[in-house]
Amino acid sequence: QVQLIESGGGLVQAGGSLRLSCAVSGRTLINYVMGWFRQAPGKEREFVGSISRSGGTTHYADSAKGRFTISRDNAKTVYLQMNSLKPEDTAVYFCAATRFGYSPAVYQGDNYDYWGQGTQVTVSS
Repeated sequence: QVQLIESGGGLVQAGGSLRLSCAVSGRTLINYVMGWFRQAPGKEREFVGSISRSGGTTHYADSAKGRFTISRDNAKTVYLQMNSLKPEDTAVYFCAATRFGYSPAVYQGDNYDYWGQGTQVTVSS
């Protein structure tokens, strides 16, 4: 069983930065493609970005491109660096792990096997 634990959320002013972490308990993440998703109140969960097993390939939603960066230490932790935050980035952010091969399938939350509990990010204007 893979248990994912997010941290690093909080309240930040628009234009600020946050770094989210996703740590695994009990196993390593080396065999999993990792993704970040978010869900704002009253909205559906949406894809933020993903990173391949090696860490060499990443993809981002248009809303995250140029501002967010995903990285991993390939063993225990995946990160989401968020810069130039906007009020519309306010949401609960989730990390997730999938055994899928790296493909457009990893943009879909339904293809992920394990999820963290989420961490709240609030961006004030």
